[in-house]
Amino acid sequence: MARRFYDYFPPSRPKAAKGGIKSQSRGGRFAENWWAKRWIAVLEGFNIGARLGRGRSYARNGQVLSIDIEKGSVKARVQGSRSKPYEIKMRVKPLSESEWRKVTVALAEQAIFAAKLLAGEMPQEVEQVFAAAGLSLFPAALKDLETHCSCPDWSNPCKHIAAVYYLLGEEFDRNPFLIFKLRGMERDELLGGLGQSTQTVSKAERHESPSEPIAPESVAFWNGNDLPDFISGEVLIPPMKAALLKRLGNFPFWRGDCSLTETLEPFYVKASENGIQIFRGETLRGVSRFTRPHQDEDA
Repeated sequence: MARRFYDYFPPSRPKAAKGGIKSQSRGGRFAENWWAKRWIAVLEGFNIGARLGRGRSYARNGQVLSIDIEKGSVKARVQGSRSKPYEIKMRVKPLSESEWRKVTVALAEQAIFAAKLLAGEMPQEVEQVFAAAGLSLFPAALKDLETHCSCPDWSNPCKHIAAVYYLLGEEFDRNPFLIFKLRGMERDELLGGLGQSTQTVSKAERHESPSEPIAPESVAFWNGNDLPDFISGEVLIPPMKAALLKRLGNFPFWRGDCSLTETLEPFYVKASENGIQIFRGETLRGVSRFTRPHQDEDA
């Protein structure tokens, strides 16, 4: 008996994608921190079966060509089995200005929230703050998250959406501020709001009056001896390698085989070593020894 055409569809193979976004995770989970795991849990709660596995393969093989995150929305392009990449659209209901105001005031009551966020960590108690305001940081229901793909698959989310979802989770793992952006609040806006709210809460608690201007005669100036030739003291290579680079964090959706920080760190280390040699007047790669010019005695 011949098989009917609708009984079986062989799995399609995606076309090779050049310059796609490859997941840094080569096996196992896509998320390490609790906030990224919570995002992934929303996807896996849809029960889309084998499409989850295919989505993970797409994410790891670089089939996702681009991802753009805006307030309340995500746009992406995924290379599938057809020549033209599929267009992905996601919408997450952003919080209103008044809702964010309630959240930032509540967050400002504890300085630990801003400190952890600046360190690239999402404090787990943040969910309690949102819940107390009658809100949710993460999509709480299917209606809070709208997804669309231009592929012919009837399932929503499909494997292409799943691939984007996994890569978003991995990026959220490194940069929790992107979750706030998706809900309608940029990083600088959030930190600025926390700073203003902290000042307001602090003054309200201490009943502070506006500070009086400082009289010019009350300002003391240093009247010590002449400064020495070298006031920098001992100059050493920083104990943490590429500290500034690490503070800035990884480039969003980096396309290299390893993270941007790992790629650039050796150059920062070498530049630091060369900088110390130049400062000390030592020979640098065949360049003649640097010497301090003698100061004119009559000067």
